[in-house]
Amino acid sequence: MPGMIVEDHRDKNYFTIYLNEAKIGATDSRDTIDEVMAQARRIIAGGSTELIYARMDLEVNGEKVLFGRIDSKRTLLNRVAGVLKENSIQTLQRAYTVKVNEYSVNLATSDEVKQLLEAALDKYDINDEYSVELVLDPTRELHVLTAQIHKTEEKEEEEKEVFWESGVEKYFEDIFDSMEPEVERDFEEYYYGLTAMDFAEKVEIVETFLLPEEISDLTSAIDEVTKDKEVNEIYEVVAGDTLSEIVDKTNIPMERIIELNDFIKNENTTLHIGDEIIITVPEPELSIVRTEQQYLEEAYDADVIYIDNNEWYTNQEKTLQEPSTGFRKAVADITYRNDKVISKEIVKEVVLMEAVPKIVERGTKIPPTFIKPISGGKLTSNFGRRTAPKKGASSNHKGVDWGIPRGSSVVAASGGTVTKAGWGGGYGYVVYIKHPGGIETRYAHCSKVLVSAGQTVKQGQRIALSGNTGVSTGPHLHFEVRVNGNPVNPFSYIN
Repeated sequence: MPGMIVEDHRDKNYFTIYLNEAKIGATDSRDTIDEVMAQARRIIAGGSTELIYARMDLEVNGEKVLFGRIDSKRTLLNRVAGVLKENSIQTLQRAYTVKVNEYSVNLATSDEVKQLLEAALDKYDINDEYSVELVLDPTRELHVLTAQIHKTEEKEEEEKEVFWESGVEKYFEDIFDSMEPEVERDFEEYYYGLTAMDFAEKVEIVETFLLPEEISDLTSAIDEVTKDKEVNEIYEVVAGDTLSEIVDKTNIPMERIIELNDFIKNENTTLHIGDEIIITVPEPELSIVRTEQQYLEEAYDADVIYIDNNEWYTNQEKTLQEPSTGFRKAVADITYRNDKVISKEIVKEVVLMEAVPKIVERGTKIPPTFIKPISGGKLTSNFGRRTAPKKGASSNHKGVDWGIPRGSSVVAASGGTVTKAGWGGGYGYVVYIKHPGGIETRYAHCSKVLVSAGQTVKQGQRIALSGNTGVSTGPHLHFEVRVNGNPVNPFSYIN
């Protein structure tokens, strides 16, 4: 594609030509330049059926002169062709770009594309039962291919079965088939092994033209697509989660989770419902989803039976019957994403020892959620027994203390109604908030109260500024949680 600097050449009769910063010569006609460039392109193409790539930056300077020496068309043509040959003219090769999510690779032929995709299957298709076919993607308007996986034997059978079947014959055949009773099979009559395979990601293939150096060799492409890489994923914290439990769930070391998440300082960092934690999962660029039918002799647990109690909160439950593991023979369809089990469906089972289910009574009412009432701060005193920090202070600490600069924002740990806002003796300036379920929170030693009794507040709403009022040894916030008037450990609610 030539680049060109365009000038207004009206009333000009002398044109100096530059190509790729090299001076070509001069002519008295703008049409001559177009004719010479077209002939030069035909010479460079040389009858090739492939696309030709060459740098062609054309600049034409026009001027009005009385006298000037011009060059012949042949001279100009030879000079243009010479400059183009010196500028690394290359043939663009027909190629195929394979795209998987954000990853893409260029291969020389469609056969190499199939070999690449089948290499991703080979790890699991050890008996070479499946093959890849490239087909037009029906969801795309442009000419884009996608990949489909077929069981080789089934594909061959489909190609052999070319026959016509009348509508009436097919109608009665379907009726008779549906009337045949299903006979339960013995374990020996099941097919064990791969029953289905597919790519987990969308695969797109586009035919294109590329420079030779832009095309990857097949061996390198297979290595890039099939080897495991660490992929960052997001884990969302749910009720009851602790860092230790997340480590168990994800099988990722505690040190790695702390390294990936700036807000997690150590294994004691407080988590809140909805927090998003970065975790890493080793996966190849192209993942395989496969289903295997397997024969199992295994211990199994019965599904938990839940009895709903509409008077309890969802964080309240009681075990009414302890479970007991059973044992069975079974046929199961197990679906994997790479090597990770994502589902298991029992097709047939014979129970040798019945499992006893766990029976749990649980609440259905959604309880109030609680958040830490300050940002940051250093824990200076825990809940429970302690040495009194000064005369007049309690040795049985009814809450927790965080050391924090005077004037820091204090927010409502949960939504509720303010029942007290003002001076509270040894508490100094204090705020009490009543929440559903007989729960109350207290915020003490504040420097300023920002709400009033009777006011309704939302979770996270600023209610006071921290301080050093009342019986206090320094700027800090004293925070309490009380249930039916009894102090409980706040960390049981805000963790």
